[in-house]
Amino acid sequence: MKEDKAQRAVQAIEVGGRLLLALAGSQSPLTLRDLSSRSGLPASRAHPYLVSFGKLGLIEQESETGRYALGPAALQLGLTCLHQLDPVRVALPVAERLAASTGHAVAVAIWGNFGPTIIRMIDAREPLHVSMRAGTVMSILGTATGRAFAGVMSGDRIEKAMASALGDPENQKVPLLKLKAKELRDAAEELREHGVTRAEGKPIPGVNAFSAPALDHEGNAAVVITALGHQDGFSADWNSSAAQAVRDAAAEISSRLGSPSARVRS
Repeated sequence: MKEDKAQRAVQAIEVGGRLLLALAGSQSPLTLRDLSSRSGLPASRAHPYLVSFGKLGLIEQESETGRYALGPAALQLGLTCLHQLDPVRVALPVAERLAASTGHAVAVAIWGNFGPTIIRMIDAREPLHVSMRAGTVMSILGTATGRAFAGVMSGDRIEKAMASALGDPENQKVPLLKLKAKELRDAAEELREHGVTRAEGKPIPGVNAFSAPALDHEGNAAVVITALGHQDGFSADWNSSAAQAVRDAAAEISSRLGSPSARVRS
């Protein structure tokens, strides 16, 4: 028999899954009526699924109100998923697609011992002569990548990295955060207002860049994704296609990492 190469699905699981997704998207338990409305299933059809999910521990019903919420088995699934998540593994395919769709160079950075550290550099479609490569440590306040981290990261982690990068001993008379307070506020405001940080012709002459952080389930910056290109073919406008593509890429990674929202440091 010729093997059917098309993937076969179980419709009942897809239908029931709509109930679980509706509960996952709610901040509070839902009535059967609300569940029916959000999942697009008549209450009479939804109820048997809820009974079965209840037996599996995926949902539970409040005895006093009759409302439904996700159960302990769903919590265990979520925790296991978070434990297995590797932000870099999640980010790299998104970065590859961003580079392929835009033609621009794309960098992925994590926060290392000395601050923003490039772990992957994907070349542009057209030659772009930049010195960024895996292992390059970026300036925290002098690059779009660094400011994207600074816009969402706690002050103590920023100061520690800045001090290490400068070879700054612990007896620094004036805290670095105090010296750089305005620049840090500006980075946070830039990210809050535009969803990305920007570099225009510096620190790399003739090269523009947009960066955005991808947040994990706790709202921490897991990675920063950056697109960059020559000024003549890479608009620095906040509403440019490159800026939007970086926003979308960061949002996709954040969603995959379980981020509830794009929170930025105030």
